[in-house]
Amino acid sequence: MNEAFFNEIRSGNTRAVESMLDESADLLNARDQRGSTPLILAAYYGQSQVVDLLLSKGAEIDATDGAGNTALMGVCFKGFSDIAKVLVDKGANVNVRNAMGATCLIYAATFNQLDIAKLLIEKGADDLVKDNRGNTALDHARLQGATELVDLLEKA
Repeated sequence: MNEAFFNEIRSGNTRAVESMLDESADLLNARDQRGSTPLILAAYYGQSQVVDLLLSKGAEIDATDGAGNTALMGVCFKGFSDIAKVLVDKGANVNVRNAMGATCLIYAATFNQLDIAKLLIEKGADDLVKDNRGNTALDHARLQGATELVDLLEKA
């Protein structure tokens, strides 16, 4: 049943996800083979209605997958700024670090997500954190040639 549940999340079938949760509330905390929670998957796949549903059902906002990534980290490299805003507004930790030492802001910088980076900085993201390789978000923005992000981070 878990695989069917995760497939419905990936496809954004909110009605099916809700029905399956009504049948088995434990699915809210289920994990796929990579350790992702339903919320992490919904965020990663840009399924904003499913994200809203899972949060309304009490999904743990800062739960991590097998690599230490959160739902907010997933949207930071995928670029789903609408979901990033929802997660941040609901209290997601903007400064959490994964197993590589990366933060949400580092992902936003690495993947040139200017709007998300602005949101994260506005909400208190620490731009001085270094990942396990010793790079800050600014370093990653420079490596990517993301000039607008470099400008933003230099002023942060």
